[in-house]
Amino acid sequence: MFMDFRDQPPPPRWEPHPARPRLSARQERWLGRLVLVNMLLLLLAPIGGATLIDALITLFRR
Repeated sequence: MFMDFRDQPPPPRWEPHPARPRLSARQERWLGRLVLVNMLLLLLAPIGGATLIDALITLFRR
């Protein structure tokens, strides 16, 4: 049978990463506002993009 004579130290003990700090009330408000703005843009951006494309088509048709 093979015997390992390199005498390696054991691997370090596994420990979980420290927990992240919780968001403050101010950070939670900003995050909520950011989500709200993104949701509004999700609905409004395609309408605005279609309007711009329609305007460009009309402009180049002349």
